[in-house]
Amino acid sequence: MSSLVEPFTVSFVVRALVGGVLVAAVCALVGVWVIARGMTFLGEAMSHGMLPGVAIASILGGNLVVGAAASAFAMAVGVNALRHSREFGRDTSIGLLFVGMLSVGVIVVSHSRSFATDLTAFLFGDVLAIRWPDLLMLGVAVAVVAAVSAVCYRPFLALTFDPRKARTLGLRPGLANAVMLALLTITMAVAFSVVGTLLAFGMLIAPSAAAMLVARRLPALMLTSFVIGSAATVIGLWISWYAATAAGATIAAVAVLIFFAILGARRVTTAVLRRRSATPSTTAVPSLEGSS
Repeated sequence: MSSLVEPFTVSFVVRALVGGVLVAAVCALVGVWVIARGMTFLGEAMSHGMLPGVAIASILGGNLVVGAAASAFAMAVGVNALRHSREFGRDTSIGLLFVGMLSVGVIVVSHSRSFATDLTAFLFGDVLAIRWPDLLMLGVAVAVVAAVSAVCYRPFLALTFDPRKARTLGLRPGLANAVMLALLTITMAVAFSVVGTLLAFGMLIAPSAAAMLVARRLPALMLTSFVIGSAATVIGLWISWYAATAAGATIAAVAVLIFFAILGARRVTTAVLRRRSATPSTTAVPSLEGSS
């Protein structure tokens, strides 16, 4: 038992745990909407597109999360501006902006001699380096996202399932879409601080996708996603402590593994139930022999 709790007796691991749980909370609130609306490609593009903002903030000595948020916001504005383009589809605009933002980030990195040493942490996270001021910022982000999600629950719901009806009901789907993009921007920026730019997408999608395998109603989905994300944080930190692996990458990997474990268990259960329902009844039929 002592080996199970030993990592969590160290102060920087405790801070990492709190940070991971806060990120699990904000990702649960937004990730479910992202999957339900088919915005996963946008989430992935935004996670990679944060690199130029992070690089510029690092060179200028600014806050990296603010830089990541600015870069992600620029991506969101670009996607929102091009989403009704008749010349090409929405996925094409996302792909072009994604490549453009990532290219700018690589160019900035290539012109900075000092940046290369920190590149691994920026890409894959340094959750064990989280400080209490960072946790305060994460807590504020969770509070803001939770409050906006509660206020905009009905517009988000209508936008997700029937945008035309949302417009008929006066719920302003255009504004709801812009608010949802803003929440996605905040989420990706704070997730970056824990698992890095490349793995932030994993924490956004994996717990919510796993939750959709076991729950149906949106509040239950968000709660289940939070539980799964928190469990991935605890297990990932424990594994990284004893296996000496990168903590952020391990957390993201555990979240993905939990998804596939739940998916496998669900498929096995479904196959067993189908087999039982297809098995003919073996109830004995009374013999008619000698009854005449």
